[in-house]
Amino acid sequence: MNEYDSKRILDLSKKINYISTKNINEADCYILNTCHIREKATDKVYHEVGRVKKEFRNKKKPIVLIVGCVAQAEGEVLLKKEKYINAVVGPQSYHEINKIIIDIETKNTKVNSTEFEVIKKFDQLNVVKNTNNKISSFLTIQEGCDKFCKFCVVPYTRGPEYSRSSSEILSEAKQLVDNGSKEIVLLGQNVSAYKSKNQRLSDLLYSLSQIKSLERIRYTTSHPKDFTEDLVQAHVECKKLMPLLHLPVQSGSTKILRNMNRNHTIEEYLKIIKTLKEKKPSIKFSSDFIIAYPGETKDDFKKTVSLMEKVKFINSYSFIFSARPGTPAANLKKIDDKIARERLRIFQLSATEIKKKYRKELVNSNANVLFENNAKNSNRYFGRDEYFNSVIVNSNENLIGKIRSVKINSCNQNTLFGEVNLEDTKKVYAA
Repeated sequence: MNEYDSKRILDLSKKINYISTKNINEADCYILNTCHIREKATDKVYHEVGRVKKEFRNKKKPIVLIVGCVAQAEGEVLLKKEKYINAVVGPQSYHEINKIIIDIETKNTKVNSTEFEVIKKFDQLNVVKNTNNKISSFLTIQEGCDKFCKFCVVPYTRGPEYSRSSSEILSEAKQLVDNGSKEIVLLGQNVSAYKSKNQRLSDLLYSLSQIKSLERIRYTTSHPKDFTEDLVQAHVECKKLMPLLHLPVQSGSTKILRNMNRNHTIEEYLKIIKTLKEKKPSIKFSSDFIIAYPGETKDDFKKTVSLMEKVKFINSYSFIFSARPGTPAANLKKIDDKIARERLRIFQLSATEIKKKYRKELVNSNANVLFENNAKNSNRYFGRDEYFNSVIVNSNENLIGKIRSVKINSCNQNTLFGEVNLEDTKKVYAA
């Protein structure tokens, strides 16, 4: 979502004659877009600002803006502690970015813009064309969260759930496709909670499928509590929806899930998995895990490892519990760091073995790959298969933006390597 936000900030700033530069020394304005999900995010902000100060020690100072969730959570502190920062802008206020920059240019003022104005934000963004022209593009359809998991800072930095209208989303999706996008990834802090008037996420998926030149649709991130029957059916019926579901579970223990305020049990989670597998046998799953959440016992941890081994997630993101200031879990007694690190090691070892086995099973199979780019001045092309696996091939044909059947010849932990099947471009594997 930060990548999407950053791109839209660039689209907005073009209106006041700013363009992007890859050379920091050329910058008249430096914008740091931040995330507050993990620990030490604020320290990284100070480190990055220090780098800018060093670069511009003997030059005219650029305007420095800190935007995103760290700005929302700690904006006033940032402005007071680091005088080099000109403004802090929360994630629901970046539609004001042009006015803020002009005010700093003309009045040399400090700005704290951290109000929750999500409706105003999208009202203004809707009239600014999305110029992103990547083969695979992000598109925010929902922001905020009402779940209030005890470890999570999102409700405090992104605010309550808000869904854009389906007409806005379809209009922006068509812009992206016109720009050359073949795949769209729908984004939301709780994307499965999408609801606008009588439209749900499933309705949106069907509508997007009608866009002729759009080849693939994905969405992230979902909450099990909002995974309804209509969404299950969309996975069965919507052919452009890719057969990989990222469904965060966080723990394999119902007791810990209750302590986290996740509002679902492991039995309910596994029922979703089972139903999807029965109705769409080709579907695979990825998930998020918090290891060593306060109160996690050895038995709770074993249940998490057991869940990993039972579902066989083809990808997972796992972290030791990170206390976020202002959240209910922030003051809970943390598990000893040595124990937490050992549990993470054990869990990630299990996850890695499952991932390795899965990738080895793909060798000698055929993958349907959408190619996104190639190495500069090279015939080495990068793409992703339907399960979001990275695939690299050599080809004399320009493959960018094309879907090709690829015979997988080898793999490593992160990438599949293969060759284009020239005789059959329609084969798809269902591993």
